[in-house]
Amino acid sequence: MRKEILDKLSVVTEEERSILGGSPGIDREIYMQGESNKINAQKLLDRGELITMRAGTRFVHFPPHTHDYIEMVYMCQGESTHVVNGHTVRLLCGEVLILNQNAVQEILPLSAGDVLVNFIILPQFFNRALEMTDAEETPLRRFILDCIFGKENPNAYLHLKVSNILEIQNLFENLVFSFVEKKSGKQKINEYLLGILLLEFISNAKTLDFETAEKSAVLEALHYIETNYNGGSLAEFAKQSHYDFHWISRELKRKTGKTFTELLREKRLLQAAFLLRTTKMRVSDIAAAVGYSNRSFFYKTFDQHFQHLPKAYRDKQNKRKTGQ
Repeated sequence: MRKEILDKLSVVTEEERSILGGSPGIDREIYMQGESNKINAQKLLDRGELITMRAGTRFVHFPPHTHDYIEMVYMCQGESTHVVNGHTVRLLCGEVLILNQNAVQEILPLSAGDVLVNFIILPQFFNRALEMTDAEETPLRRFILDCIFGKENPNAYLHLKVSNILEIQNLFENLVFSFVEKKSGKQKINEYLLGILLLEFISNAKTLDFETAEKSAVLEALHYIETNYNGGSLAEFAKQSHYDFHWISRELKRKTGKTFTELLREKRLLQAAFLLRTTKMRVSDIAAAVGYSNRSFFYKTFDQHFQHLPKAYRDKQNKRKTGQ
């Protein structure tokens, strides 16, 4: 990250001056209402805002708390240690931590050279970002977004080890810069940046860490399906990843509500639908591309899932595009 941005983020705040002067803890008035340990977004957001950014408070232990918003933490420089739902997360420079509204977090003291930023995001801000990822609907996308929004697990968080992914680092620098420089019209820009970031997170799912080994295994299986849908199998995945066949099968069903076979079929059909919408490939070629050697079976399965045969589905989508 550029030095001029880091310099602005490193300026000692009034709260930090108070801490360095002997104040025993954070200034709760900045973050919370009364005795509650839930950080209140309205304390941090200006009227009408759906997203803001602030530098993380240094030199003090930030006690356990929850949020009434979704928090995205980006480590600009140095490192930080977070305890989330009882699990220790070490966030290195360039890494990201996303916490949903129910995650319980505490942060160990940061030093002067540790610079992190917190993005305070109301859920409705994600609307445009989610629209941008609609065309990429997959079991993997759904699982990741459920974790962010707390549908699959009310205490979920995501740790993204993305420091070596240049595209993500560039997006974050642009996002941070837009807040540091207080650029006009930034909300629209930031909506698009966040949408692209979500797409990057999904496409780099192998960089995600979860709070349990079971969730990590499920994510690994979903990523396998994402990249091997046209010829993969549970037996091959279990052998390749050294998971017990029956254990990973149960975990997938428990965490996603679907079996490996159902998830694989869903990915194949969604990919077929995507190709029907966005290309002029022949239906027979699409069937083969997504892993169906039996064209009749593909037609039947597609019809059961989308209530349209492939050609009718394509025609309907084309009419929708042209407004007919």
